[in-house]
Amino acid sequence: MKQTIIAAVIAVFTGTISAADQAVTYPFDGSFEDAAFAVESAIVGRGLVIDYVSHTGEMLNRTAADVGSDVELFGEADIFLFCSAQLSREVMEADPMNIAHCPYGIFVAERGGEVMVGYRQYPDGDMQKVQTLLSEIVKEAME
Repeated sequence: MKQTIIAAVIAVFTGTISAADQAVTYPFDGSFEDAAFAVESAIVGRGLVIDYVSHTGEMLNRTAADVGSDVELFGEADIFLFCSAQLSREVMEADPMNIAHCPYGIFVAERGGEVMVGYRQYPDGDMQKVQTLLSEIVKEAME
């Protein structure tokens, strides 16, 4: 308990990590539609199945007035969620609690006329194998 309190105090005084510090993003030279197609193609091209596409930008724009906001966060934003059976098994055999990081996601977003592609950073250790996979998929989509 004492260690938890000390860690909380340190976090308050040193500041917290922002979401921007936890994401890896790349500018995409093209339209949102082109970026989304490129990411989808790169994922499927590796033999992976996209489980779900979250249309996060659409949801945020649709619900802005309902929550009392007039701020447009993204013109468009989608998150492609998928898993790799082989890689997931590998990282979860190393630590079953790596289940917390599954499924994996790559996002495409347009903000202020600029399109970006990215993914969240994963913790050190075995999950770096997943981060490497995401990096390779994004780089392929950028070509």
